[in-house]
Amino acid sequence: MRRRERAPQRSCVACRQVRPKGELLRLVRTPEGEVGVDATGKAAGRGAYVCRDERCAQRAVKQKKLARALGVPVGEELLEAIGQNLG
Repeated sequence: MRRRERAPQRSCVACRQVRPKGELLRLVRTPEGEVGVDATGKAAGRGAYVCRDERCAQRAVKQKKLARALGVPVGEELLEAIGQNLG
């Protein structure tokens, strides 16, 4: 019998909904301390996931959920970077 491979599941830091990893946007804090969008999903560093929905992204930043998940303060510039990757 063959086992079917399942897509890895991750949860959004804002709404906590579990989805396949590919449906979420990964944000990463690199070992150098920079925070940004990880388009490949494979960048080295501490990662956090958010839905590809502007409301979830805003909620994650405003309620400091991304800052808590990444371990560093996050500003409005990250929200702009997220907005560019949603479309």
